[in-house]
Amino acid sequence: MQQEIERKFLIARENFPEDIEKYPYHIIEQGYLCVNPVVRVRRQDEDFILTYKGKGMMMREEYNLPLQAEGYYHLLGKADGKTIRKKRYLIPLDGTHTIELDEFEGDYEGLLMAEVEFTSEEDANSFEKPAWFGEEVTYDRKYHNSYMSLHAEDKEKEDKEEQ
Repeated sequence: MQQEIERKFLIARENFPEDIEKYPYHIIEQGYLCVNPVVRVRRQDEDFILTYKGKGMMMREEYNLPLQAEGYYHLLGKADGKTIRKKRYLIPLDGTHTIELDEFEGDYEGLLMAEVEFTSEEDANSFEKPAWFGEEVTYDRKYHNSYMSLHAEDKEKEDKEEQ
């Protein structure tokens, strides 16, 4: 078992790093077989992973198991809701932490979200966000990818109402 401890922040487009292409990144595609508990299949570049996540917002247990491509695509076909697609940039922060900056595609194109993972609850609670980070959404379930996969249609309705 592994403990996942992370905080999430929205990023405004005008604060998106201009030199973003200099950072390494992953292409991620993931689908959710279950959201309570979270059971996810993910393709990250050419790696395939089955993940179980326990309850929690900032802290929760997480198990990752390797999958073969055939198993991934078989399970992805059984996923509920929409497949989440994003490009994840890895930006070094302070020698200890890395910003995982997600630029979403498809149904959530335009959404930018940063995650920072921590080794302890104390470390997470003492973290001071960089000035270019926006609103913290760690405790807002609407920004959990599992929730987003099931509510993409809600976002489409909101987008149309704003126009």
